[in-house]
Amino acid sequence: MSGFVINLGTLPAGRGRIRAVAEPSQLDLPAAVWPGEVRGDLGIDRTGELLSVRGTVQATARLECVRCLEEFDLPLEAELAVVADRAGGPRRLEEDLEAGSYMKFHDGRQLDLGEETREALLLELPITPHCREDCRGLCPRCGANRNQGPCRCERARAGAGPAE
Repeated sequence: MSGFVINLGTLPAGRGRIRAVAEPSQLDLPAAVWPGEVRGDLGIDRTGELLSVRGTVQATARLECVRCLEEFDLPLEAELAVVADRAGGPRRLEEDLEAGSYMKFHDGRQLDLGEETREALLLELPITPHCREDCRGLCPRCGANRNQGPCRCERARAGAGPAE
């Protein structure tokens, strides 16, 4: 069971904080891409059967730079906001409209935030990951990683002078 499954039987009414920890595989995240644990710092406000969860989740993603093709680890932090009510419980229309797409339902015993945590982290992944802002990438001629110094092509051009 994941640390992002909240036992509602032990959760008191009012406001509280929990720290959640889970292995990536418990959240259906591949361990090769997500080394280390997923951690959450969550504030919970419980009013009867209605729960409001807000906080952050942190993890590290192992990505490949689109410029130099080297692997690198990127620490990520994502916001998590979920409103949950008991399935079949009475709700007011205003609360439903206010909660919008964040509304989730629980069974009165536990609230599983695994799917929301997974989605929040995946949405934080960059479309074009860079190992660093000033990554020089690969040489288009010989394919050498220009972050490791000048390649043979650059040295040959530098030695050729203005004739090239």
